[in-house]
Amino acid sequence: MDLRLLKTFQTIVKRRSFQKAAEELQYVQSTVTMQIKKLESDLGVQLLERSKKVRLTEAGRLFYEQAELLLKNYEYLQNLMKEWEQGEAGMIRLGAMEPAASWRLPALLASFRERHPNVQLRMQIANTYVLHRMLEDDIIDLAICTTPDSGEGMLFEPLFTEKLGLLVPAGSELSAKPEIVLQDLENQPLLLTTTACPFRRELERLLAEKGVTPKWGPEVGTLSALPFYVKQGFGGAFVPCITVAPPPEGTVLKPIADWNVGLVTGLLRKSGNTTLGLAGDRLLAALRESLTNSALGSASIQKIEHFHDLFPFYTPGYWPL
Repeated sequence: MDLRLLKTFQTIVKRRSFQKAAEELQYVQSTVTMQIKKLESDLGVQLLERSKKVRLTEAGRLFYEQAELLLKNYEYLQNLMKEWEQGEAGMIRLGAMEPAASWRLPALLASFRERHPNVQLRMQIANTYVLHRMLEDDIIDLAICTTPDSGEGMLFEPLFTEKLGLLVPAGSELSAKPEIVLQDLENQPLLLTTTACPFRRELERLLAEKGVTPKWGPEVGTLSALPFYVKQGFGGAFVPCITVAPPPEGTVLKPIADWNVGLVTGLLRKSGNTTLGLAGDRLLAALRESLTNSALGSASIQKIEHFHDLFPFYTPGYWPL
């Protein structure tokens, strides 16, 4: 149905005159008459009684109420599309792995939302493998994660390296060492993350190459739980430094002198001409700027002693992992 016909019908009813409606719409009166005849023909009912003053038929009253709603919705959609084009409306579906999801993104996204309050954000938190699948299935638009095992059909843009350290129980043999080398892990209790963790595979490979065999402890499926298991003496655990800075009471964070590595983290998107619109492009720019320049993104473990300078809002005992 041509919405111009609805607009003409609405104007006639409000002005109670074909002539006045024509003047308001800047049509000749014959055009207005022709449009109403076409509308009535399309609907198969008479909408208006022509007399000195235009009156609605019973069908016309029912149609007018619904037409009013339809035109309001159409105007809303027009405004929404204009806002989307200007980058002030729409929805961005973002996926992120830990610790970025809990530690790096909340403040960034809060700032973005303050600047663009009508842009909706939908967050999914998962590991790289799941985020990769979600991108393929069009569940999310972009992801903050590590390099996927398979890059077919994807673009990965490295942004920063998530530094890792060894968290050990206070009072343990390893906690007393001024520095730790990988050989020190021989026969030491060590907690495992899940098999989906890219760092676990790299750690197991490297230790095997060096002939180091730890006492593998329990497999802990969530990053947020690892410090608690370390604190209870289950063993040491390799963790992102940002999640244990400062280390929880009863634990000590140690650098590994002969292994200065971390998790390369960045933006993963579908390749091709996929567009997120202006709002999505603005969020991508904010992610690139904030995460690339992240204070702890390139910080070493030794620099974490200045944690309160980097995060003055930190409250002891609160670790949003």
